[in-house]
Amino acid sequence: MLLTALVFIPLLGAVLLAFFPKERTQEIKVFALIASLIPLALVAVLWGQLDFSQPGMQLITRAEWIPSLGISYHLGVDGISFPLIAVSALILPLAILASFTIKERVKEFFLWMLVLQTGIYGVFTALDYFLFFIFFEVSLVPMYFIIGIWGGPRREYASLKFFIYTLLGSAIMLVGILALYLGSGLEPRTFDVLVLAERANLSPTLQWWIFLAFFAGFAVKVPIFPFHTWLPDAHVEAPTGGSMILAGILLKTGTYGFFRFMLPTFPDAAQAFAPVLAVLAIINIIYGALAAMAQMDLKKLVAYSSISHMGFVILGVAAMTPMALNGAMFVNVSHGIISPLLFFVVASVIYDRTHTRMMDQMSGLFTKIPIAASITAFAAFANLGLPGMSGFPGEFFTFAGSFPVFTTLVVIGALGLVITAGYHLWMMQRVLMGEPRGEAHQDITGRELVVAAPLMVLTVLLGVLPGIALGLFNEPVAALASKLGGM
Repeated sequence: MLLTALVFIPLLGAVLLAFFPKERTQEIKVFALIASLIPLALVAVLWGQLDFSQPGMQLITRAEWIPSLGISYHLGVDGISFPLIAVSALILPLAILASFTIKERVKEFFLWMLVLQTGIYGVFTALDYFLFFIFFEVSLVPMYFIIGIWGGPRREYASLKFFIYTLLGSAIMLVGILALYLGSGLEPRTFDVLVLAERANLSPTLQWWIFLAFFAGFAVKVPIFPFHTWLPDAHVEAPTGGSMILAGILLKTGTYGFFRFMLPTFPDAAQAFAPVLAVLAIINIIYGALAAMAQMDLKKLVAYSSISHMGFVILGVAAMTPMALNGAMFVNVSHGIISPLLFFVVASVIYDRTHTRMMDQMSGLFTKIPIAASITAFAAFANLGLPGMSGFPGEFFTFAGSFPVFTTLVVIGALGLVITAGYHLWMMQRVLMGEPRGEAHQDITGRELVVAAPLMVLTVLLGVLPGIALGLFNEPVAALASKLGGM
């Protein structure tokens, strides 16, 4: 019941919100915030009930749904899904609080934000492929409207591009799910994720084709080069809350798919495809960093940095060693904290003061808004992987765990670290330092500080004590690596 409440309380909040008079904008915002905070409280309860020394699924909720087709309502959580659920439970209410500046069609905006939360929690808890696919698609529709209605000047183009890319990837993945269902060799047939991972009897050829179908669905979400081109447009045009959720959570639904579905269910195909995956990961790291360095738009710079950082996750997945997989999971968690912070200060705090995102039109923010500028510098240093902040341990573990497997590629990928440091320092020099331009601006407000502070605290906490996160997912990751033959 706990997981069911986690998934559906935001949806219930959205239904109740639909009955609010649209003129009561402040009450709508506060109610949406409260509804999004309830799952955060449930996550705290979950944390106390889970045994992270056990690698298997826990708190399983199961009920027959369509028994004739082997479809069930099946939810569960383990050390791989829980950290992503916890990050989501933190980022979602902060994104709602960051969106209190929304002035048009307020009720519709916050209603979609709550529906989106149900889709996200469902993705990370579903253990039935049919149920998972429904939640996966539910998370697509609200973001389409959030970008398309409340986004920037090119919002229609960006939202349509986002929808087409992700829908096409999902359609190909659906074919893979049906092929797995029909070709598993199990009687009776089932959509059960755990059963199929353990007992599916797939021929090598069929396993390869299904693996590629799943790859198409998840590669778009990550995104992996060359399926990435929707992301910069979506980030640039999305409202602040949308960008925070997109970078902090929705990209992780793609990387989560590798850990939960692709590696456990198709281990032979994954091992055969690993060199290709590693090459694509290095392209992500270096191309994303170079593309970020070429941007003048501050928000687009942060968008391309997300593409670069997701390359570390894919590299860890490709290496399949325990250290590399742990590093990849850590990057998932760390990026889920740092990127929303960076998008918030860039898209909301700085833009609201300067009314521009172009770096050549701003300078000297340390002089004009010292607190906001200091938070921006903090987020930039965290994003470039400064030791002592959470961006460092995951990248270090990923490279260290991948080095014995892909030595040459890791050496090449290390260039991405240099480029990443370069464009962040260049950004800070141009935006925060130098002679101040224009009139004085109001420094950070109390509401904005409430959004930024928890993310900053977690960034330092996980940077100094990475074992907090590693202790959550080490056991299931070790079990996964053992199944894959990792050392």
